[in-house]
Amino acid sequence: MTDYNFKIAHLYGDLMNTYGDYGNILALRYYAKQVGVTVDVDLVSLDTDFKDNQYDFALFGGGQDYEEQIVSYDLPKKADAIKRYIENGGPFLGVCGGFQLLGHYFLLADGTRVEGIGALDHYTLNQPTSRFTGNIRIQDEVSGEIYRGFENHQGRTFLGAGERPLGKTLEGHGNNGEDGGEGLVYKNVYGTYFHGPIFTRNGNLALKVLTIILNRKYPTVDWQAKLASVPAESF
Repeated sequence: MTDYNFKIAHLYGDLMNTYGDYGNILALRYYAKQVGVTVDVDLVSLDTDFKDNQYDFALFGGGQDYEEQIVSYDLPKKADAIKRYIENGGPFLGVCGGFQLLGHYFLLADGTRVEGIGALDHYTLNQPTSRFTGNIRIQDEVSGEIYRGFENHQGRTFLGAGERPLGKTLEGHGNNGEDGGEGLVYKNVYGTYFHGPIFTRNGNLALKVLTIILNRKYPTVDWQAKLASVPAESF
């Protein structure tokens, strides 16, 4: 029997995991196990190279303001490799602060500007005296799928060229409370403000991303058929 495996880079997982974003990795591992696939995870943190040709998926979670600023000083060292990975179609999930840092910049509540790496063309403004919090429900306007979660962010993100929202907001605030979109999709990159984490609450999205990962790693296998029998769960 052929052994199947893929490798995940958890970017700054020791600093950017405030809301349990590691649960997205646990969800992928759970679904992969159903079709005989094992998953390895590397922590890629401060002063560690991101070797883009070694990974099949990358997770970049959210954190508090202090940790996000620390990460912003180190992240430029990895910027070229992350940009290559994204442009080559590498599957990627950015959550909250990780989502913001992939863009051009974001503003903290006190107005401090934190530079991103410009791997994607969005930017994030602030809310000095408020936050977007509460349950959220969106619909992917391409697939029609519904995703549910919880949002908690003071940032207001505005998408740029080549980016589309992960979904249209049916309940909640979304990226900025103005344009009706939440998250982003660019190539095989997904960004979101969903905590909970998004893959544990939305097995349909986890299975979609897992299919992308496995199709890229093992293109001769019919993963669509294999994963069709795996039920999408909400934990």
